[in-house]
Amino acid sequence: MPSRAVAPALMPEPSRNVDGTHAARAAAHALDLGALPEWDLSDLYSGIDAPDFRDDLARAESDCRGFAARYAGRVAALAAGPDASAALGEAVRAYEGIEELLGKLMSYAGLVYSGDTTDERRAKFYGDTRERLTNASADLLFFALELNRVDDAVMDSAMADGPLAHYAPWIEDLRREKPFQLEDRIEKLFLEKSVTANAAWDRLFNETIASLRFPVRGEALTLEPTLNKLQDPDGALRKEAAGALSEVFRANLRIFTLITNTLAKDKEISDRWRGFKDVADARHLANRVEPEVVAALVEAVQAAYPRLSHRYYRLKAKWFGLEALPYWDRNAPLPKVESRTIPWAEARDTVLDAYDAFSPRMAGIARDFFDRRWIDAPTRPGKAPGAFAHPTVPSVHPYVLVNYQGKPRDVMTLAHELGHGVHQVLAGPNGALMAPTPLTLAETASVFGEMLTFRRLLAGTTDTVQRRAMLAAKVEDMINTVVRQIAFYSFERKVHLARQTGELTAEQINALWISVQAESLGPAITLDAGYEPFWAYIPHFIHSPFYVYAYAFGDCLVNSLYGVYARAEEGFVDRYFALLSAGGSKPYGKLLKPFGLDAGDPSFWQIGLGMIEGMIAELEAMEGEG
Repeated sequence: MPSRAVAPALMPEPSRNVDGTHAARAAAHALDLGALPEWDLSDLYSGIDAPDFRDDLARAESDCRGFAARYAGRVAALAAGPDASAALGEAVRAYEGIEELLGKLMSYAGLVYSGDTTDERRAKFYGDTRERLTNASADLLFFALELNRVDDAVMDSAMADGPLAHYAPWIEDLRREKPFQLEDRIEKLFLEKSVTANAAWDRLFNETIASLRFPVRGEALTLEPTLNKLQDPDGALRKEAAGALSEVFRANLRIFTLITNTLAKDKEISDRWRGFKDVADARHLANRVEPEVVAALVEAVQAAYPRLSHRYYRLKAKWFGLEALPYWDRNAPLPKVESRTIPWAEARDTVLDAYDAFSPRMAGIARDFFDRRWIDAPTRPGKAPGAFAHPTVPSVHPYVLVNYQGKPRDVMTLAHELGHGVHQVLAGPNGALMAPTPLTLAETASVFGEMLTFRRLLAGTTDTVQRRAMLAAKVEDMINTVVRQIAFYSFERKVHLARQTGELTAEQINALWISVQAESLGPAITLDAGYEPFWAYIPHFIHSPFYVYAYAFGDCLVNSLYGVYARAEEGFVDRYFALLSAGGSKPYGKLLKPFGLDAGDPSFWQIGLGMIEGMIAELEAMEGEG
């Protein structure tokens, strides 16, 4: 049960560029993207060598020691005292303040580092900061452990009213950890060793990925631009990019295999000591979701493979005049559809207009990200790949990172990450302990933001060819979010279960990858030997094992939510904002109840899957039109 502030990040944290502004602007100009924003981290700290950061780091270490000196060994006595609610409430408030400071420091270090993970100075700054904060937070570890040793009836009485009542949801969450809590010295060892254990392997993965270069048409590209080539209209370029990815991944499989084996074993040791029975139980506990709910989701999606991915890719192959598509054409733009680069300003206006049509309040929050330099958009060597929304801490604000290259999917990614950002802003008033949202609901606002943007664009499109292209792109995104993420989850399960009997070779992991991908994608996608090592670059497997099912959970949930919204039910916007504003202060079942939704009902998942199936049927009906 480590301090949240220094827990491993879900993925490489996003960062503002410090040294690559000129190159980023040149790249943007070459693609006609317009001026791409780079964020300003001074709302956190003024620089890595600045006095404000140095002073706060020293204060955090001092505050942790002072908190331990005041409260260590006294929690049970406070709980049994005559004014338990006031005494414990004061202690939790002090703890929350320290967590806020630790989170601010670690957020800044992570953001700076992810701006260029290949830069030694940034890497040292990140590593040193993490090490000092981990050591400091070891002084706080006793508090959650001692709270969980208080008799439930005594704690219930203290939480019934008074200052401690505010923190009841956080304490209830702590109680769920109680069966898996270890003796204090072991917990402290786990925390302190994390710097040289899973955190070190996470960092090795980040820096290895950032250092890779992929030869494509005479250029040595980083990962993000190379992956982007798989969506290029030029089929020969897609094939060449796929070959470069395969070749470079394969050349580095030894290190990726070692990282995967080590982290899987590290997790198995932790799970065994804590008493988790299944490889994914720790994730389900962290997500505050019942294992049977996840099992029902997985079963529903796997049963739908033939109706969704198999069916759609068969249709797409037909559009290309083929029986089956090579894997590098899976996300290719449709043939005979005009492709254009979308400037940044147009992407911004598209998303804000869609948000505004739903709620001016939502658009206003999102607009702050553009106006106040909370977004970092250019691709740069060394920059974290993909896209992220990092909440930092409630006293500051979130930051969003995208690698914007002007593709339609990049616009949807922007809508997705701004959804996260809006959610994080709304949840912030819950405070550092209760603002974080469990992954079961963490993807709700992001996927809903995508859906709003897509539906608004689709409603304004009358051309049959363009409408088909838009529907196809959305179906592909939903397949990537639902089918593909459940396949990722299945792959992870196979890897972690197989690792329990010994180290896995690269060939064994490749075989597991191909078997799961073939099952999920279906016979209309050809998976040759070049696709075998593509598991190696996916960061979720490294940074947050079994995270991926949250995407499928969120997509199916949002499809159901959007259905409620589309029926124009009165008060939907207010209820939606109440859901987002709750952060982690309420369980997901209680938050969904006002919408008439119950994720515990196995039939619930069919609603979301049915929406995807309906879009595929609409595409099939459009055959011969236009």
